[in-house]
Amino acid sequence: MPVSKKYFTRLVIVLLTVVSVNITAKAQTDKIEGLWYNAEKTAKIEITKDADGKFNGKVVWLKEPLKNGKPKVDELNTNEKLRSRPRLGLLVLNNFVKDGENKYGDGTIYDPLNGKTYSCNITYKGKTLAIRGYIGISLFGRTTTWERAE
Repeated sequence: MPVSKKYFTRLVIVLLTVVSVNITAKAQTDKIEGLWYNAEKTAKIEITKDADGKFNGKVVWLKEPLKNGKPKVDELNTNEKLRSRPRLGLLVLNNFVKDGENKYGDGTIYDPLNGKTYSCNITYKGKTLAIRGYIGISLFGRTTTWERAE
């Protein structure tokens, strides 16, 4: 049974539409969006852009997700009420604003290994991110490098 020309034309139009929508969606993602390994490669952080245009990152994978047979929690948080929240799914990068071609600033980074939050800047360097956490001014801080996990 031959395929009608009308059916074939419709199929081609639908396929072209799907492909163009997919290409457009990928073009709209920012270069820091996606999965990143932390410096120690013990966690993967997914960075996304919110509707307000700010970038955030949450822990989506842990090399060792359990402690004593139970899911790891945010036990060192300075706020006692937050110490029982799971580390998996934890928001660690908050409210970054794009500041130039490869820089993101005005954000904070939360370190679950000591329970503290720091001011932070991110610099995109291709397959790596330079994450600079600091107190006060960035001169007094520490930079760590994250690698793309995708």
